[in-house]
Amino acid sequence: MRKALLIIVFFCFNLCFTQTEIEKIELSDSALELTAQEVTYDPSYFSIAYPNGDVPKDKGVCTDVVIRAYRKIGIDLQKNVHEDMKANFSVYPKIWGLKTTDKNIDHRRVPNLMTYFKRKGIEKSISDNPKDYLPGDIVCWSLGGALTHIGIVVNKKSKDGKRNLIVHNIGSGQVLEDCLFDFKIIGHYSYKI
Repeated sequence: MRKALLIIVFFCFNLCFTQTEIEKIELSDSALELTAQEVTYDPSYFSIAYPNGDVPKDKGVCTDVVIRAYRKIGIDLQKNVHEDMKANFSVYPKIWGLKTTDKNIDHRRVPNLMTYFKRKGIEKSISDNPKDYLPGDIVCWSLGGALTHIGIVVNKKSKDGKRNLIVHNIGSGQVLEDCLFDFKIIGHYSYKI
């Protein structure tokens, strides 16, 4: 009986670990797929459908990379962020002077995504060790002043093999780059449902 229980625990642990790793690889792969889509950097405000709304497919910013990659694996950040903000508005940043939620834009703001990932995902340590940043992790940076940025760590390595690359949009469309430590990291998360 004890041996059977140990075998069941072993398989459950391995199944859970494997499932988590598969989800991370799927997010990494979905982010990489986005780099084939030509997108013009466009921070304009758009009225979009809800749920599963998106800005025009040929436009976007850094947050749209994250939103689109998650959508490819069946997670609607527009809906999830909106519902959490509606229920917990006071814990989200008030940078934009909002008095209520806006399902067209709230999920497209880096500080809101950081708050959501911190609340609903796993907040990981910020370090200068590239091995700490795994495929499927979300990284946020400060670009100086009030400017923030976000990207997805993917399962491709830098030319020297020391760092995982990032899929992001910092002005040149949805691209794959070796930029993990180019800016000050202010957030590091893992998120799945």
